[in-house]
Amino acid sequence: MKVTVFNGSPAGKASATHLIAASFLKGAAIAGAEIEHVYLKDYKILQCQGCFACWFKTPGRCVLADEMEHLLNLYRESDIICFATPIYTWNMTALLKNFIDRLIPLKVPQMMETNGHLDMKNQDSTPKKIVILSNSGFPGENNFDVLRASVACAEPILEIYRNCGKLLKSKNPDVLQKVNVWLESVEAAGQELVLQNNVSEEIKTKLQQPLMTIPEYMDYLGM
Repeated sequence: MKVTVFNGSPAGKASATHLIAASFLKGAAIAGAEIEHVYLKDYKILQCQGCFACWFKTPGRCVLADEMEHLLNLYRESDIICFATPIYTWNMTALLKNFIDRLIPLKVPQMMETNGHLDMKNQDSTPKKIVILSNSGFPGENNFDVLRASVACAEPILEIYRNCGKLLKSKNPDVLQKVNVWLESVEAAGQELVLQNNVSEEIKTKLQQPLMTIPEYMDYLGM
């Protein structure tokens, strides 16, 4: 089994998003999966032109000459795909959205219906398992509402959302202790998903635990 994270943070390895994704991949690796962490900022990915050549002229292959072809092959060979992103202006980053737009060569021009949802058919007869990993520097679960709606069509098997995301890079020992406990739950989620194809309710509950109250967090930010 291969688990690949496509990380849309412009900060790459220096990001809070990296900490979440790295913990998830660590758990997957412990469970025996092959893992890869792709930082989209390191790749030249042009914008989709909407020409549909990848459907009708060169099926499965984009006409744009950039590094997306390598990433498409990496996507194809993975079993679990993780889209990782911080929240920028209510939604995923432009880096991740641009990458997702360029996944269109993985589709074929044939309509299909799943659970009342219409979409284009995938080239691959074995659908990928989709995981969403995200953090927001603001408190409150409402910050993920737009992202949740954006990814609903992908029917993710797991969504991990971390509000008060600036705490993930805190140097405060008390805060760091709470963060490490939470990241251990992220690691456990990656391990369970690979081993048993789902995540236990116990771990899901731990993933939803607050790191701070909103007043405490506002104090922490000096706001």
